[in-house]
Amino acid sequence: MKVKIMKLSPDAKVPRYAKLGDACMDLYAVSHTIDKYGNQVYDTQIAMEIPDGYVGLIFPRSSVSKTGLSLRNAVGVIDSGYRGPIMLKFSGKTNTYLAGDRVGQIMILPYPQIEFHEVNELSDSERGSGGFGSTGTN
Repeated sequence: MKVKIMKLSPDAKVPRYAKLGDACMDLYAVSHTIDKYGNQVYDTQIAMEIPDGYVGLIFPRSSVSKTGLSLRNAVGVIDSGYRGPIMLKFSGKTNTYLAGDRVGQIMILPYPQIEFHEVNELSDSERGSGGFGSTGTN
């Protein structure tokens, strides 16, 4: 699949797979700021045109566990209509990433268009309405 991408700065890097078989492409920091809520904000200075029917999902890299940072919205959602710069916001006290560092990763996936149908009852299942650890073994 081809996705249109635009560098908003000469320092921006086009996302790319690190290794053959990787599911996500690495995103690279161009700049760092702190927003009014104290979040560490890393701007990639790239914008893209995700096709209709697809979504870009932003994840932290696994190495984030070494930093003390946590991606603020756990998984970022880039809708197909968004054309602005892709930024990642982390909670944490330190500026861990430098310009040019891999700061996150993106996966672009198709999604179904859901239509809900309201009913008075749902079919039975083995699990039923058990939740919050009800299927675990103790």
